[in-house]
Amino acid sequence: MIRVTLYTRPGCHLCELVERVLHHVAAKRPFELEIRNIDQNADDLEKYRNDIPVVTVNGREIARHRLTAAAMEAALDEAGSNI
Repeated sequence: MIRVTLYTRPGCHLCELVERVLHHVAAKRPFELEIRNIDQNADDLEKYRNDIPVVTVNGREIARHRLTAAAMEAALDEAGSNI
């Protein structure tokens, strides 16, 4: 299964928009979604402090700050072809 990780934090309006895109795409295309609050992990906070939201697919960053459904579907297609 393809693993998607959203790096976020509470109160981030861009994060909320990207999370909505992820749930919209997930309704059509199955993937495992992990939502990580960067405030709960020192390494995540150091890496992404000023750059959230960040989305990775199978560990590869595919988006920072914004994400469209089309870009997410393209990333899933690419990840699926690499399995």
